[in-house]
Amino acid sequence: MDQEPHIHIDASPRYLEAESRPEARHYVFAYTITISNHGPMPARLLQRHWVITDAQGKVQEVRGEGVVGETPRLEPGEAFRYTSAAVIATPTGIMQGEYRLCLDSGEWFEAEIPPFALAVPGALH
Repeated sequence: MDQEPHIHIDASPRYLEAESRPEARHYVFAYTITISNHGPMPARLLQRHWVITDAQGKVQEVRGEGVVGETPRLEPGEAFRYTSAAVIATPTGIMQGEYRLCLDSGEWFEAEIPPFALAVPGALH
């Protein structure tokens, strides 16, 4: 690859109290992801892989095509933002993963999604 792609991923999670049922061990979190292309070439996000771990160590893995039904193409300097949700059985957890993207040249690369916390307000000190 002549020029290294540079994708930046920012996550902003929030607890959805109205949709959660703590008595049933059902905690719902929304998360908004912003994917920014700081590289020199356009890139299309084609696949996602999430690893969601609750406070008891239970792991859920999610793999699929695109995000929220889309495979966004990001020109250099562009960003794509979407919101989705995750459900875990504990008041705290962590999410991380990677996106697989493809350059116009046909070369594939992975962009790491840095770990971020899922936490009911007041659950972490």
